[in-house]
Amino acid sequence: MNSQQQTWIQSVVYVTLISLCLYYIQNLISSKLLLADLNNNTIIRKKQPSLPLHFRSDGTFKILQVADMHYGNGITTRCRDVLATEFEYCSDLNTTRFLKRMIEAEKPDFIAFTGDNIFGTSASDAAESLFEVFGPVIESRLPWAAVLGNHDQESTMTREELMTFISLMDYSLSQPNPSAGYTDEHPPTHIDGYGNYNLQVFGALGSPLANSSVLNLYFLDSGDRAVVNGIRTYGWIKESQLLWLRGISKKLQESDQVLGTLPSMTPSLAFFHIPIPEIRTGPLEAIVGEYREHAASSLVNSGVLQSFVSMGDVKAVFIGHDHTNDFCGYLKGIWFCYGGGFGYHGYGRAGIPRRARVILMELEKGAKEWMGVERIETWKRYDDEKLSKVDEQVLWDIGSSR
Repeated sequence: MNSQQQTWIQSVVYVTLISLCLYYIQNLISSKLLLADLNNNTIIRKKQPSLPLHFRSDGTFKILQVADMHYGNGITTRCRDVLATEFEYCSDLNTTRFLKRMIEAEKPDFIAFTGDNIFGTSASDAAESLFEVFGPVIESRLPWAAVLGNHDQESTMTREELMTFISLMDYSLSQPNPSAGYTDEHPPTHIDGYGNYNLQVFGALGSPLANSSVLNLYFLDSGDRAVVNGIRTYGWIKESQLLWLRGISKKLQESDQVLGTLPSMTPSLAFFHIPIPEIRTGPLEAIVGEYREHAASSLVNSGVLQSFVSMGDVKAVFIGHDHTNDFCGYLKGIWFCYGGGFGYHGYGRAGIPRRARVILMELEKGAKEWMGVERIETWKRYDDEKLSKVDEQVLWDIGSSR
């Protein structure tokens, strides 16, 4: 065999291997981006948001937190705990209307759903209810992400199926679980739960930090229910999840140091559903908002607060679960904030309007351009005639301990 023949054979083998690799990658990726419409025998491709997430040109990034929508079957699902004088007829559609009003009024850059998105026992078809729940956000073409609560899986899907389905929905940045390479030290072979992932928000376009992450968003699955020593309790964030989280935080901080683009540690926010035990046992150093019911946390304290404190980057945590609580409480240097009950089919208290939480990040203004995050603020809006804005507060400022 002469050299020309050898070269030809090597070229054929090379092209074949490249083609096989490309075919495998294409199938691997497209399977995650397609939804099948079995009735029409067609394939629907997922609509992706503009990535990466960026701060606006005015140096702000706004998140709308939606907690406990408790969606059922739409117009046939009646509201709970509302006064007869408030509405002529009240159903899940009131929840949808509230979400649309909030999107229009606040014009958020990102929406975070913190669990109990559907009320499983009232939702006859989980997929149909999820389409209704997230419909207004998809219509707005805003990027969004979700975690699960303790009621989502009580319908027709398991928690794994729910998170996979949510991750495939238009403009969703949700992920069923983290990919490999999340930590360099003793990576767990299994991460508990479904919906553990992190998202990064980059600096303002046109600024020196346009290609650098200046804000991290951690999402965690706090579980549903469990039995501990024969006693029924709520779920909790497991050690495998915390190991992954600490690894992610360490890698992000090391990246900041290598780049040398930020004057201090990149701040992070965390989102999950069930409160940690310390919110119930305290002591809370400060409370802004209403503390109306005891925190329904797990009996198990898995060390979430200690992990956040040791990481050093988490400045605020946003939770749901206890619908009539809408306060922010200060624990060991970190604010823990309830979103407040959003949905009308979830329990509430008659005469007290449903509400939503808004989180605003502001960049520091340099001599000529935007720098890293300078301030994190929050407030709530009631679902009343004026979408009343209440309890404005600063959660973190780069120049102070709070």
